Amino acid sequence: MNNSENRVALITGATGGIGFEVAKRLGQDGFTVVLNGIEDTEGEKKAAELTRQGITAEYVGFDVTDEEAVNQNIKALGEKYGKIDVVVNNAGGLGGRQRFEEMTTEFYRKVMALNLDSTFFISRAAIPFLKKGEHPTIINYTSNAGWNAGGPGAGIYGTSKAGVHAITRALAKDLAEYNIRVNAVSPGTIDTPFHAQIKSTKPEVFASWKNNIMLGRLGQPEEVANVVSFLASSDASFITAETVQIGGGQALGI
Repeated sequence: MNNSENRVALITGATGGIGFEVAKRLGQDGFTVVLNGIEDTEGEKKAAELTRQGITAEYVGFDVTDEEAVNQNIKALGEKYGKIDVVVNNAGGLGGRQRFEEMTTEFYRKVMALNLDSTFFISRAAIPFLKKGEHPTIINYTSNAGWNAGGPGAGIYGTSKAGVHAITRALAKDLAEYNIRVNAVSPGTIDTPFHAQIKSTKPEVFASWKNNIMLGRLGQPEEVANVVSFLASSDASFITAETVQIGGGQALGI
């Protein structure tokens, strides 16, 4: 996209899947990209892969649910670069499945931390450095589960993603005076390693998922990265507090 040279983007959960494709695309757009994750060996490998492609990239390992680690690392990054232009809160996940009657408090807190706490911690820590950024923006990840409350055992995942939807709009309101835009993407069923187990053990189930998608296929990580690229660019300068569905019409059901 345009106006990306010398801009700095932090992408959490970027050691694989959608997060890595987002990091690669933003790097191709001209951003200096900072990949975050908790798998240090893989993270260093992915950063090196981008570097070989001519992208300025580095890996910084820390747990996005650890408040102290987030604060320390975001501060160090902000001071190193003098600013942060784009934050992509990609880290998150299902965390497993538990029905409410049997749900442990530990599981509840783990899933909420993974999806909602992480978005809050990262965003809060980055705000002072986003204020110094060029076309500064935060891009969060929600899900259809934030509207339909998720499938069996995924109720707390849906609850956490509904929280991400709300905090996206709340942050947008709060940060508009600083011209910091905040939006979210809501990927549908994307063909990533996230689904590798069911793809290999129950290929018929995996294949059937496309039947609930208007466009008749699963999405690709690059298709999410394309939208994030747009939202991170000055082309999206008048878009804030929005959630973009990237699901081939899956949200409407067929």
